[in-house]
Amino acid sequence: MGPSGAPARVAVVGAGPAGLMAAETLAAGGCRVDIYDAMPSAGRKFLLAGKGGMNITHSEPLERFLARYGPRAGALDAIVRGFGPQALRDWVGGLGIGTFVGSSGRVFPTDMKAAPLMRAWLHRLRAAGAALHMRHRWLGWDDAGGLRFDAPGGPLAVAADAAVLALGGGSWPRLGSDGAWAAVLGARGVRVAPLAPSNCGFDVGWSEHLRQRCAGQPVRSVHASFVGADGRQWRRAGEFVLTDGGVEGTLIYALSAGLRDAIAAHGQVTLWLDLAPGLGPERVAAELTRPRGTRSMSSHLRSRVRIDGAKAALLREVVGAQGWGDPLRLAAAIKRLPIVLRAPRPLAEAISSAGGVDFAELDDGLMLRRMPGVFCAGEMLDWEAPTGGYLLTACFATGRRAGAGALAWLAARGGKPEAEKA
Repeated sequence: MGPSGAPARVAVVGAGPAGLMAAETLAAGGCRVDIYDAMPSAGRKFLLAGKGGMNITHSEPLERFLARYGPRAGALDAIVRGFGPQALRDWVGGLGIGTFVGSSGRVFPTDMKAAPLMRAWLHRLRAAGAALHMRHRWLGWDDAGGLRFDAPGGPLAVAADAAVLALGGGSWPRLGSDGAWAAVLGARGVRVAPLAPSNCGFDVGWSEHLRQRCAGQPVRSVHASFVGADGRQWRRAGEFVLTDGGVEGTLIYALSAGLRDAIAAHGQVTLWLDLAPGLGPERVAAELTRPRGTRSMSSHLRSRVRIDGAKAALLREVVGAQGWGDPLRLAAAIKRLPIVLRAPRPLAEAISSAGGVDFAELDDGLMLRRMPGVFCAGEMLDWEAPTGGYLLTACFATGRRAGAGALAWLAARGGKPEAEKA
């Protein structure tokens, strides 16, 4: 409760999944909740991500699920366990939307769309008394401790008993998550790890010939490996896409954290591809050294080891004209083709971002230790995860934890506004 027994007022800054989940938790706890966002409507990044099929979470065993958060698995363990994949599916069901498990283990709404889920959620939030204030860009705090916004009517200061910041990372800035908050918190002494691209593509620098022939084409059924900055051997099977200047796609995204860090440490990294993972090296060499008669090498590769299309073009790009005529050299390259990645694509193009508020700056309720009454959630925290539902699950879970943390903090201090404490 606030002063004179009135409900405590909490400002939630950011209307993505983390912010909306914090708002729902706070409203259920009896708070007056105001949600502010710089965009014209809520959940812009969430809705765009769901256009190709809304991957809400993943069905794999929880221990394996938690391991997907890599070095931050420990920091997120209790938070995700508190609102994990099954709890998230149950919550989606409570909005009247069913879910199903796809062949990859990923979990989707039955209609594969994000918009119906968002509409139902916003309707429930408004019914619970939460108010949304769009086109309100957060600028920090004023001298009195009020939240400052650039609002449609001009500068605005908002006094609140507590605040939850769920401002996103630095990817897709046109949808609102531009990372500008990092400088605001850094100026207040909060340690913020630099934002970096995650689930991103990488630059290689193809020849004009390959760019014109193969940009946009998939390279399917390969095994990839590389040595990370810490000497760890990374391995993964899957497929990727040749871009105008490099590579992207599911296989690359899954390896992106290690690739990015290796480039940061060494200036570049070599990604080794096995283009024929179903065949051993001896078999490939034996097939390619068979007489090919009048057939071209391209036809020989296609008939003997099923290397054609983008795979064949990529192979020729690396071995060059001289290597193209040498069956043994081709055989070796098919099983271990080096692709030198020179830089990750810019943060603005990435699916998500790494870096953010250091977990050491936060208590168990995700409150900033340096700023009592201010909580953080979602992608603005220092964690990353591959695609596959892991990103969204952690955003929902941290939003729920921040909302619960704010409720506990308000209850412990009698709901008195921050100004009274000062």
